[in-house]
Amino acid sequence: MKKLSLLFFIAFLPFTFQNLYGQNFPEMDASPMDLAIARPDKKSPLWARVIYSRPQKKGRDIFGDVVPYGKVWRTGANEATELDIYIPLKFGNKILKPGTYTLYTIPDPQNWTIIINSDTNVWGAFSYKKEKDVARITVPCEQAAAPIETLSMIFKTDSKGTILIIGWDDHYVEIPFMKP
Repeated sequence: MKKLSLLFFIAFLPFTFQNLYGQNFPEMDASPMDLAIARPDKKSPLWARVIYSRPQKKGRDIFGDVVPYGKVWRTGANEATELDIYIPLKFGNKILKPGTYTLYTIPDPQNWTIIINSDTNVWGAFSYKKEKDVARITVPCEQAAAPIETLSMIFKTDSKGTILIIGWDDHYVEIPFMKP
């Protein structure tokens, strides 16, 4: 009987510790969160950072279907994309002060409208308010050299400023943020 009790204890010990210490982690999000940072080199302070969720193409037609043309898009999945500015940067004709913003886009086949909005910590674009826009610019939509399975963002930085490149499916846009 002692052997059976010991065997039972050993067999269920991992489940006991797992439940005791709360290590039941959720599975990976279907659109995991990621970030991209802008700085001239690895030793320099940050200029900007974008935090976004990365949806996947999964064989779908993205632009014009999953992401409708002519409508405000959160520029990712889940929460609206967050843009943190650490130094003054020129966006179109506007100087963005250091702070946290939301980055929205309005995709179209030829051009995208890029929107910097002051409303933060919002889910999707459902509560988007145009009156909270800080600045808008229009940039050309380019054809990607190869399909991009997962929404991706990267900064390309030099001494004049930084360009946020957003690519997904067979499209990409370049969004300039210049030093004033």
